[in-house]
Amino acid sequence: MRAKPSYPRAFKKHPARLLVSTSSLGNRWSAELFLANIIIRPKDEALEAMLFSLTRDPSNYRLRFLSDVAHTFVVPVLVLHLVFWLRDISLPSSRLTPLDLAFIVGWSVAKIRLRNVWQNREARSLNARQIPRVIGKWPGNIDVLLKMMQAFKTSYVGDVYLQLFIEYQCTTLNLRLLWQDTIITMDQEHAKFVLATGFQRFWRGRSQKERLETFLGTGIFNRDDEVWKMHRTTARPFFAHDRIRDFQIFEKYTAHTLSILSTNAASHTPCEVQDLYARFTLDAASEFLFGKNLDTLSLPFPVAGDATMGVKGSAMEGIWGDFAEAFESCQQNATIRARIGQNWPLFELLKDKNQRHAKVIHDWLDPLVRKAIDDRLGAHKAGVESPISEKTFLQHLADTTDDPIVIRDQLLSMLLASRDTTACVLTYITYLMALHPDIAQKLRAEVLEHCGPTSPGTFDSFRNMKYMRAVINETLRLFPPVPINARECRREGCVLPPSDPTFPVADNRPLYMPANTVIMYFPLLTQRNQALWGEDADEFDPERWIQPERLKKFVSNPAMFTPFSAGPRICIGQNYAYNEMSYFLVRLLQQFDRFSLSQEYQPQESLPPPEWKSPDRNGRQTFEKVWPAAAMTLYVKLL
Repeated sequence: MRAKPSYPRAFKKHPARLLVSTSSLGNRWSAELFLANIIIRPKDEALEAMLFSLTRDPSNYRLRFLSDVAHTFVVPVLVLHLVFWLRDISLPSSRLTPLDLAFIVGWSVAKIRLRNVWQNREARSLNARQIPRVIGKWPGNIDVLLKMMQAFKTSYVGDVYLQLFIEYQCTTLNLRLLWQDTIITMDQEHAKFVLATGFQRFWRGRSQKERLETFLGTGIFNRDDEVWKMHRTTARPFFAHDRIRDFQIFEKYTAHTLSILSTNAASHTPCEVQDLYARFTLDAASEFLFGKNLDTLSLPFPVAGDATMGVKGSAMEGIWGDFAEAFESCQQNATIRARIGQNWPLFELLKDKNQRHAKVIHDWLDPLVRKAIDDRLGAHKAGVESPISEKTFLQHLADTTDDPIVIRDQLLSMLLASRDTTACVLTYITYLMALHPDIAQKLRAEVLEHCGPTSPGTFDSFRNMKYMRAVINETLRLFPPVPINARECRREGCVLPPSDPTFPVADNRPLYMPANTVIMYFPLLTQRNQALWGEDADEFDPERWIQPERLKKFVSNPAMFTPFSAGPRICIGQNYAYNEMSYFLVRLLQQFDRFSLSQEYQPQESLPPPEWKSPDRNGRQTFEKVWPAAAMTLYVKLL
């Protein structure tokens, strides 16, 4: 005779009723997990807190995934068998297995319907309507997912999502892939709400932290709330105006970069400028951030015509190639994980694909971090204290904490921002000057007017060069370094503001944003939206930033241009980036007056696909000469 555990009386009488009542909890614990706690043992708050912590720790992605699997497949079977046991029902295994499978399906359907009921009820209470849903032909929109994954291989950046917005005639959609809410938006008002006016209702969230944990760890781009505030408070003094106006570092690495370009020009040898600019920004950033020149500009370069495709652009060799590959592979993997959704751990249960790459990156940075900590301890013992104006960013970080992991992760985040984003913009400016030689000539004339043929740029000269800022802003508008980004709604649902005027809406009620749901927003699509920027939104025209009538659109509505993000998390290094780009362009245009593309040297697989020219396509892809792509940051497949 086996002893039976004690269960709540209501459960013995009405097990299904208890399930329904738990569906209105509205917290992050699913109804079935709450039910399983009641079934298995009396509620243990300490154990629950521990389990919650373990499954929500972004480094424990396998445990989180297995927990999700258990909730989907194991808990329903346990519940079914418990009911049989309580009612003394005995069935042969030949009948039990099909019944288990049927119950799992029924449980999942019931859970989805209960969630829909809860969301509909909350939406009505907020006087809002549900976000329009993509409707596929297969259950769970599996056909939509497969079509998207196939299209990503050859599509123009952002076009897969743009086609959905056009098809459904709205700027915010629920993809509803595999029965999970995933919101996408190109709506300026909704993006502004996520980033600024409704900032407190959103955060980076568990999903994004989980994807980036191996790569960025505890850095500023992978943390929220108090940890994020700590990082931002620590970094802000180092990006004060009196530091970013010091152009000695820019001059040093700009001169090295231009000497390489001059050598290539003298021998009529094409140069892969995306790789060159990435080295320039990395060398400049490494000295600015941790006082050490990584000297990647002195390492071998890809050979025009013989270069092979790498993760983001040309493949590189040697020590620098290992670092660049690791750095870019981590970004590529994070992007692939985001496209797969929360079930990406299924493909990485045995091996974290970013672990090997992260080790290469850490092997570069860890010795620098250890030295900074040792130097700080030595200076402290000697009673030496230097002002912040004389310190590198790494030394400044070492003064704030002894934790080498925190220092390294914050340093890596800043390195990512200062290398990839600035190199991206310089690459596209050069590309656009090659397509628009008249604009290059006008920009060069302004440079010579304000700086002459040899004088370096200064803060005052940059402020006076209106056309320079217009060219940079227009490039940032068409090719924002972060073309796609994401946030996650917190534990309570909220209401998105009325949509922007892109598509007419019959139902003027605001949209309901479900709790704990990812929302992806697309600066690239918003900043090319003809409803906001006019019919010429796809054209490169710096004059839109100078002519008063056209500039008025942006001045009256600054949220339509957010290449540096917006709100409390706006980029603290944007002035540094503007100054670095302006300084480089001054020196570049003092030496060169013409730029051209050498597409005959590009690998065939890096050229724009022929289908971009088909009549059913629209936007820049119909006349683009390179293949823009995104892996966290924007890049050119090869240039």
